[in-house]
Amino acid sequence: MHHRCPMVDPSDSIRLLSLATRTIERRDAEVLLAWCWRRTRTQLLASAGEPVPPTVAADFERACLQRAAGVPVAYLLGRREFWSMDFVVSPAVLVPRPETELLVQRLLHLVTAPAAQVVDLGTGSGAIAIALATERPNWHVTGTDASPEALAVARENGTRLASGRVEWVLGNWFAAVEGRRFDALGSNPPYIAADDPVLESDGLRHEPQRALTPGGDGTSAFHTLINEAPRHLRPGGWLALEHGNTQGETLRSLLVARGFTHVTSHRDLAGHERVTEGKAP
Repeated sequence: MHHRCPMVDPSDSIRLLSLATRTIERRDAEVLLAWCWRRTRTQLLASAGEPVPPTVAADFERACLQRAAGVPVAYLLGRREFWSMDFVVSPAVLVPRPETELLVQRLLHLVTAPAAQVVDLGTGSGAIAIALATERPNWHVTGTDASPEALAVARENGTRLASGRVEWVLGNWFAAVEGRRFDALGSNPPYIAADDPVLESDGLRHEPQRALTPGGDGTSAFHTLINEAPRHLRPGGWLALEHGNTQGETLRSLLVARGFTHVTSHRDLAGHERVTEGKAP
């Protein structure tokens, strides 16, 4: 069922936003109207009550209808901020989320070598790899993905934000880097269980399912990454994984069983265990 976002004869931005908030959140409405009007949200709020051109109102109505149907704001804008950078996003990649910045922080903390080799497995939009490359220009950062469409988005972001500083490789997990060893492996793999109703929630149902769930109980990617990581890590190298807020204990057990040491989980700003790491044997 499509929600209607009535915009008949909108006289000004205040009235337009009031109509929109019948079906979508106020902040989303402000962001979308500012985008349709080619203004910043600050400029929009500063000019409250100004007449809205009919073409802008029409674009805004279309955007509101899509948002009311659950399409993420980031897909409507084609942009999402991560690590204080503006990333291009599309339905081919997950929308980068603030909690993933914890994985970037941990990798920056763990790897002390000035010219390290680091890989982001399943890079999606390239957010993690590009954040690492911008913070550590002397690192050789590699981003891999099994999806050609996702890797195309990552390459575009790399060209804009970290030109020449990230190597992009097409391939599924370690097949993309066969025979290579790294100082650190990082990944935000699919980890939602196939029967978790969150997959049908607002937003997620429009994101690429293969990037959200590996099927089953959601842990199969972790098994692959943890089991095969020692072959691709230098002695003392690190594996750091983002995961769901109830999976930390499982990952700690898997890492210890595989011989990893210094196994630790870290909590995100909401207090949930979000990143678990271990040092290669």
